[in-house]
Amino acid sequence: VQLQASGGGLVQAGDSLRLSCADSRRTISNNALGWFRQAPGKERELVSAISWRGGDSYYADSVKGRFTISRDTAKNTVYLQMNNLKPEDTANYICAVSRYSTTTSRPEDYQYWGRGTLVTVSS
Repeated sequence: VQLQASGGGLVQAGDSLRLSCADSRRTISNNALGWFRQAPGKERELVSAISWRGGDSYYADSVKGRFTISRDTAKNTVYLQMNNLKPEDTANYICAVSRYSTTTSRPEDYQYWGRGTLVTVSS
């Protein structure tokens, strides 16, 4: 599995970004996908996750109502639409592949990790 994340950048508070994460080797099968983020000096946290079939999703309380996760299984790609961005959303956003087909919030449940894409939100 080789995960390639993209879509990060420098934006102002209130702006939107859409992150993408593609499995370039097309080897993901029956796995849930997740977006984590890690800010300098902070622990990695799960932002959102989506099940293999897309029927189940998870959002951290801090992003509910602002972020939307989706996936295109034909393209082996997961997306994170981020609206109304806040300075506290500033972090490196990392996509990951779960060991399971259903959503899970524990980092240890994820087996493959991308390098991430940096999101910076200015006030």
